[in-house]
Amino acid sequence: MAATQSNKIKGTFGQWLSDRILRAMIWTVLRFPLRTRLQIMGRFTSHVVAPIAGYRKRAMDNLAYIHPDMSATERRQIADAVSDQFGRTFIEFYDLVGLMDRMSAVEIEGTGLKHIEQAHAEGRPVLLLTGHFGNYEAARVALVARGYDVGGLFRRMSNPYFNAHYTANMRVVPGIPFEQGRKGTIGLIRHLEKGGKAVIAHDVYDSRGVEIDFLGKPAPTLTSAADMALRTNALLVPYFAVRQADGMSFRVFIEEPIEHGDPVDMIRDATQRLEARIKDHPEQWFWIHRRWKPERQRKRAPARTGP
Repeated sequence: MAATQSNKIKGTFGQWLSDRILRAMIWTVLRFPLRTRLQIMGRFTSHVVAPIAGYRKRAMDNLAYIHPDMSATERRQIADAVSDQFGRTFIEFYDLVGLMDRMSAVEIEGTGLKHIEQAHAEGRPVLLLTGHFGNYEAARVALVARGYDVGGLFRRMSNPYFNAHYTANMRVVPGIPFEQGRKGTIGLIRHLEKGGKAVIAHDVYDSRGVEIDFLGKPAPTLTSAADMALRTNALLVPYFAVRQADGMSFRVFIEEPIEHGDPVDMIRDATQRLEARIKDHPEQWFWIHRRWKPERQRKRAPARTGP
C-alpha cells in the first residue's frame, strides 16, 4: 500500500514517514471510547506536541501581545488549554460521522436558524461565517445532520501524504469541499449562485487584507466572505460551536445575519461577533495562529497617534 501510494503522491521520505506515524496514531486513538480518546489527544497535544512544535510559545506570545498585563502563569494556562482544545478538535475531525451523530440531538440556539430555514425555502444561498474557535466543524455537521448540505473552503496541507487522507476525510459527510485558491473560490461562488450553503473561517492573517482591529490590534483581514455574499445575494450568518466543561459536548449558536452593506463594515461586524465569543471563552480560540504581525506593528508604532 505504501509503495503504491508513494507512486501516486510525490513527497519526501520524511513526509511519508511523518504521515505513517500520524496515521498509526489516529488509528490507535480512534479505537478508544470517545471520552478517553479526547482526553488522550488533548493531553498529548498540550504536553508533547505544543512545546515541541512551538505552539505553546506562539500562543503565549500572542496572549502577551494582546494582554500585556496578563501574568505568565495565566498565559501558560490558556496556551495549554488551547492546545488541548486543538488536539480534541483534530481527532474529532477524523470521526465526522460520529460527530454528526452527537450533534444531531443538540439544540441550535440563536436567531439565525430561522433565517437559514427561510432562505432554504426561498432557494437563497447561505454563507456561514466563523472563526477557529471551539470546533467549527461541530456546528457545520449539526446543520448537516438536519438535512442541510453545507460545503466550505479548506487549506491544502503541506505534507502531500497527509493531505491525501485529510481531503478524503472531508468528503465523509455531505458538503462540497473547495480548496483555497482561485479555482476553489470560483467553485464556491458557483455553488452559492445555485442557492447552495457553505462556510468560511475569516480569522486568518492575509497580507492582502484590510486592517481591521481584532482584540484591540490591527490585523490584515480579507473581505472575500462579504464580497461573495454581496455578489451572490447570500445570507451572511455568523455561527459558533462552544465546547462545554465536560470536554465532549457543545452548544451551537447561529446568530442574526449580518446586514449587507460595505464589505469592510460587514467583516468588522463579523470580527466583533467572534471577539465576543473569545472574551467569554479565551481558551477556545486558536491562539497558535499567526493572526497578527507584532514586529510589523512595532515598526509602525511611532507613526501612530492613538493607542
